[in-house]
Amino acid sequence: MGKKAKKEKKVKGAEKTAAKMEKKVSKRSKREEEDLEALIAEFQSLDAKKTQVVETACDSPSSRLHASLCAHPEKDELILLGGEFFNGKKTFLYNDLFFYNIKKNTWVKVDIPNPPPRRCAHQAVVVPQGGGQMWVFGGEFASPDGEQFYHYKDLWVLHLGTRTWEQIKAPGAPSGRSGHRMVLTKRQLLVFGGFHESTRDYIYYNDVHSFNLDTFTWSRLQPSGTAPCPRSACQMTPTPDGNGVIIYGGYSKSRAKKDVDKGTIHSDMFMLRREGREEQEKWTWTRLNPSGVKPPPRSGFSLAVGPGGRALLFGGVCDEEEEESLEGDFFNDLYLYDINKNRWFPAQLKGGKSEKKKRRRGKKEAQADETEEEEKEAAQGPREIIKEIVAEDGTVMTIKEVITDTQTVEESEEEDEEEEEEEAVAMAPMVEPCPRSNAMATVKHSKLYLYGGMFEVGDRQFTLSDLYSLDLHKMDRWEVLVEMDPKTQEWLEESESEDGDEEEEAKGGEDEDEEDEESEEESNDEEDPEHPPTEPEETLADYQTRTEKYWQGLARANMGPDAKDKKVQKVAHAMAKVFFESQE
Repeated sequence: MGKKAKKEKKVKGAEKTAAKMEKKVSKRSKREEEDLEALIAEFQSLDAKKTQVVETACDSPSSRLHASLCAHPEKDELILLGGEFFNGKKTFLYNDLFFYNIKKNTWVKVDIPNPPPRRCAHQAVVVPQGGGQMWVFGGEFASPDGEQFYHYKDLWVLHLGTRTWEQIKAPGAPSGRSGHRMVLTKRQLLVFGGFHESTRDYIYYNDVHSFNLDTFTWSRLQPSGTAPCPRSACQMTPTPDGNGVIIYGGYSKSRAKKDVDKGTIHSDMFMLRREGREEQEKWTWTRLNPSGVKPPPRSGFSLAVGPGGRALLFGGVCDEEEEESLEGDFFNDLYLYDINKNRWFPAQLKGGKSEKKKRRRGKKEAQADETEEEEKEAAQGPREIIKEIVAEDGTVMTIKEVITDTQTVEESEEEDEEEEEEEAVAMAPMVEPCPRSNAMATVKHSKLYLYGGMFEVGDRQFTLSDLYSLDLHKMDRWEVLVEMDPKTQEWLEESESEDGDEEEEAKGGEDEDEEDEESEEESNDEEDPEHPPTEPEETLADYQTRTEKYWQGLARANMGPDAKDKKVQKVAHAMAKVFFESQE
């Protein structure tokens, strides 16, 4: 057998192994997914009560991570959807929708009938046609204890002009996943990677799928070349010509030994390139070796696409994993990748006038320390000034300038006047986002916007709701649009009582939308008579038999007319079980 045949056999063997693992994960997670479907359906029944669009002004969305943040294609607005929040004991999932007005610096919560179910770690992409659309695919729903996960494979579109949600049902969609990436290339949505996790198993993906925005059809691409290894949470950036995407970094984990998983932070880079016409297009993977100053390895970084064909990478975390502990170093640095030059470079903020004043002040103090002889020599004739300037692409430029004695005196007088005007500003410290991971980022009008995310101190997790912006042309300083003091966030320790847990859940509900409050009310049949109440001494089996028609009707209403009767019955039984157990 030749080398080529051996290589092909090895590739086919790996594909078979991956297919078996995917089938195994699907089978084991089927039962727990049915339980979670009941919870999802319960939340959807609350969403079904919304019959019209309602806008509510708010200070800021609640703290969250793993949400999506997009720039409105037609207006000066940002769009925030979904996400999650963990308070130490309970996980909250959202499907609320917010619009941020850039000019007014205001947030508005918009309730739209028939929204997608609650989720996090999904992907959202905006396109300009039809008054603007936001396409949403995948993501995950977690049980309140964070131990069970349901991975979506649904596709939704928000029509921004009419403010209506629509679910797009098309065959051939990627399998359910979260942590994947999705970008727009010409008239296609490309989906890459992600993972699927159940209680016992997990699987990471490196497949590529395309959704055609003209024909509304899914297709799985079969690129040639060596693909990136399976991963989630990578950076995926479309090339400026629209004929390819760049993949960088990401995270995956594998089984090191029984009951011990080993995480891997990837720092490699690939290009997926399209060639040929649309009917006969071919895709090819190519590994890239960029030059410049590369970001240190990390996961959970934020990504966005800036002007001039540059990809932006902010923050993240580098975890040091041991068998029984996990420590992380969080970042708040910014790196840029020039796609045209295939080069990384760290972003160098130039600073405001206050920084210039500090430099001038240092120069004057240094001059004051010079001897009188040196001052006389400098005043006798022209002086040569040598400056080193770091350009945005990382290039160091040396500038030589000859200055006469007259020019020196005039500039010194101007600087003294500026110093008096800027004295108050000069004392202000440089503001920047604190180190964090899993924040949301997007670019609008050449400004980078950064929202939320999280960081950890010891065993405690702080989830953020602040908002920053950075002018990518000026590159001078971060601007705080919405402040947040993370110290005000409450955290529940494992040792706290169940009563305390319930109180904190109620407080956490204040950060959620009105559906959460209604959900808590539905857990008590005396407060919400819509669900059939339980009877004294009644068993679960008796309750399910007595109320079977009601729960099947509710499940059918939430799952749609196309759902199979057998699955509707299972979901109905699970919904009845959830409600029955909440009454005990």
